[in-house]
Amino acid sequence: MTGHDLSLLIVAVCSILLLVFLIVSKLRFHPMLALLVVSIAVGFASGLDAKTVVDSIEEGAGGTLGGVGLQVALGAMIGKILADSGATDKIAATILRGSTNRTLPWLMGAVAFIIGIPMFFEVGLIMLLPIVFAVASKVEKQGKIKGSAFVLIGVPVIAALATMHGMVPPHPGPLTAIAGFKSNLGITMLYGLICAIPSAILAGPVYGKFIAPRLSVCPDQLLLEQYTASSKRGSEEKTNEASKYTAAAVEKPTVSTLTSFVVILLPMVIMLSRTLAETLFKNSIILNNITGFIGEPIIALLIGLVAGIILLGYGRGVDTKKLRDSLGTSLKPIAGILLIIAGGGAFAKVLVNSHVGDAIIHLSSGLKLSAIVIGWLIAALLSVTTGSATVGIVGATGLLAPLVGSDPSINKELLVVAIGAGSLFFNYANHAGFWLVKESFSMSMGETFKTITIIQSIIGLVGLVMALLLNLLPHF
Repeated sequence: MTGHDLSLLIVAVCSILLLVFLIVSKLRFHPMLALLVVSIAVGFASGLDAKTVVDSIEEGAGGTLGGVGLQVALGAMIGKILADSGATDKIAATILRGSTNRTLPWLMGAVAFIIGIPMFFEVGLIMLLPIVFAVASKVEKQGKIKGSAFVLIGVPVIAALATMHGMVPPHPGPLTAIAGFKSNLGITMLYGLICAIPSAILAGPVYGKFIAPRLSVCPDQLLLEQYTASSKRGSEEKTNEASKYTAAAVEKPTVSTLTSFVVILLPMVIMLSRTLAETLFKNSIILNNITGFIGEPIIALLIGLVAGIILLGYGRGVDTKKLRDSLGTSLKPIAGILLIIAGGGAFAKVLVNSHVGDAIIHLSSGLKLSAIVIGWLIAALLSVTTGSATVGIVGATGLLAPLVGSDPSINKELLVVAIGAGSLFFNYANHAGFWLVKESFSMSMGETFKTITIIQSIIGLVGLVMALLLNLLPHF
């Protein structure tokens, strides 16, 4: 390491501390404003010129909104249609049927585990928020649990989605590492699932049971009204102010449970079709072109939204103007979330252009550890400093590819899983997922740290331990 590397690492650490101070101190900066201020400070402190700082902020914010932002917006519209039609209540009732407060977190985690197979973390969370809020609202009303029902139900969902996103193909991060190391897809997926299951359990239902009684989290009322029909109706009776956001809700024929599940699962099935085509029908160019297009998260969500409009709107005779107004109002509660996510993207891009990642690589390259541990450590440090799990995986893969090529004793498949687990470790303020969870559940910085940051840290550590244990066994 050079003196410049050390200074960059100090700048990165100080930037996180400054960000937390601006948000939680008496200054009470809005998170988006705090992120932009810290981004500028980091850029100049690391030696970037003024134009590069500005370009980094614009590129980071724009790139994040272009990807995650559109996905969040489309997911919010789908959630609004599900709530207005009563489909969310149908799904929640099905999940609650025969379940207890003890088994619900496990069931919700299992649902998220399955849905997380083809979906990015942010997309999966947005798609499941209506169900999480509906189920948690019903549990909360029963008054039989201590603490927050939203944390009890939400933590297993967050844990399962995050685990699948980082450790199991066909997500882009693991696939990138598989290509870089030329490892076996099927064996990697098997190892990934073996490591993912205990990770999701410990970070999900187990940790959720521990932390839920210690938090009093409750999402913003507007989001509850948007995603839960029952909360919405209750609010309409209490206040005219809230009713303007839910004026599109009208009494129409009851939607069936089957239709409800079709609408919410359709984007997942479409995204999964892309993976199946790429895996099972590699030689079919036409099929891969079609599934490659519709399997993009934005396109899949758009198709799901159109299907929802047809099945839950037009098909039930909902007034088209009210339906359009309802979709418009669905964006109001998430406008702040989108801007904060954009600020997080700007912060992450400035860190990347400051070459903090290079300093991390120089730091880790001198460590005398096994390839699995080094891969996990590099991915974790890069993910923490750049705000991107994918960057962590790509960086670690690029650094270790020559070593893997020269040492046949390295288990390439387990190395892919370990790198994916490392990329999930310590999700914090420069990650879009951190802010999505924070604003969706209306958490404070401390509450968000106690949920998603700790959740993903548990996943990362358990994933590493599982990979090391499996590495002791005979390899496939």
